Amino acid sequence: MRLLKVDTLDEAREKLLRATASKILQTETVHFTQSLGRVLADDLKSNENIPGFRKSTVDGYAVRAADTQGVTESIPVFLDVIEEVAIGSAPDKTVGPGQAVYVPTGGMLPEGADAMVMIEYCEKFDETSIAVYDAVSPGRNVISEGEDISRGQAFLKKGSRIRPQEVGVLSSAGVSRPEVFKPWKITIISTGDELVGADETPQKGQIRDINTYSVMASAMKHGFEIVDMKVLKDDEALLEAAVREAMETSDIVVASGGSSQGEKDHTADVMDRLSGGGVFTHGIALKPGKPTILGYDDKTETVMIGLPGHPAAALMVFELTAVWLYRQLTCQPEPKTTIAEITENVAAAGGRTTCLLVELEEQEPKDDVKRTGVCKAYPIFGKSGLMTTLTRADGYTMIDVNDEGLKEGQQIKVILF
Repeated sequence: MRLLKVDTLDEAREKLLRATASKILQTETVHFTQSLGRVLADDLKSNENIPGFRKSTVDGYAVRAADTQGVTESIPVFLDVIEEVAIGSAPDKTVGPGQAVYVPTGGMLPEGADAMVMIEYCEKFDETSIAVYDAVSPGRNVISEGEDISRGQAFLKKGSRIRPQEVGVLSSAGVSRPEVFKPWKITIISTGDELVGADETPQKGQIRDINTYSVMASAMKHGFEIVDMKVLKDDEALLEAAVREAMETSDIVVASGGSSQGEKDHTADVMDRLSGGGVFTHGIALKPGKPTILGYDDKTETVMIGLPGHPAAALMVFELTAVWLYRQLTCQPEPKTTIAEITENVAAAGGRTTCLLVELEEQEPKDDVKRTGVCKAYPIFGKSGLMTTLTRADGYTMIDVNDEGLKEGQQIKVILF
């Protein structure tokens, strides 16, 4: 295997996109009640107006707005009540000048009416008429037909991740079986003679396995399906057998540890051999995360990623490569960001893009400061082997490879976790 020069993060991502350009993304239809967390595989367009009729947002009386002009609390207008509409039923009569129809919240407005007066501003005058004490404008307290979704409108876009509110929209639009992307299947492998299980007591020189579980949690958070998780000793034959098996069942194989160039670092050789020379990146100019391996096997359409062994670096690189790639191929939007002010000077890592973790704090607006809404960003410094640094972080900012660093008070873009 010929090791390539260290890539920038952008170069590595471009190579990932090129390598996976022919990968077929599988889709399926699911019942909308089972669609939570899934990603839409196509735009959803409505075949009807929603709502399909003009509806009231209040309990009250449907009126012609013109009949209420000039009305005050002391000078009401008197209107004849010609009908009471039951919820779920269509009105029978048309509202003419000087007339009104009672309509409950969510009920259908009759023809001729263009506004609703809340019942609190109405008083029964006799058995067939009311006094109205509020002047309303056309459209007041009324939802028009198609105001929520109009016929032919793409009301949910491809790449939308379905949340509880989208489930409600699917129901309202009558979309019972949306088409969604099948989640990528992933196998997670951790290597290291020093690793023991999370429920074991480590001996001197041993540590509990972290990467398997943190990467698993990140994968689940972003919609991957866990096929298998393995913890292996630093043995090339064991790793090769595990990766070969994973390539037959998974869209993506992730191995943490063994990605550097030490005597027991076999990951790059194994992945390149099994993919027929498919490893295209061994090293990213990134802090943390330089010893990262990226490859692709055309035959099985398997993405192969070797993560650094240090826990914080492994999790960040997984987010910046595997999660980023899945988001790109499924047309998902970029993560939410915010603008914040860095609280101290931060030096960049020479020749590498720096991924700086930050903790955010809302700034209290001052009377003499017009600008509001800018957070303070406290940099979190810690070695990539310290997992607890990530637990304090609200997000991260990227310091470009060509930048010298950040200056105190400088505004930065923070990608939120």
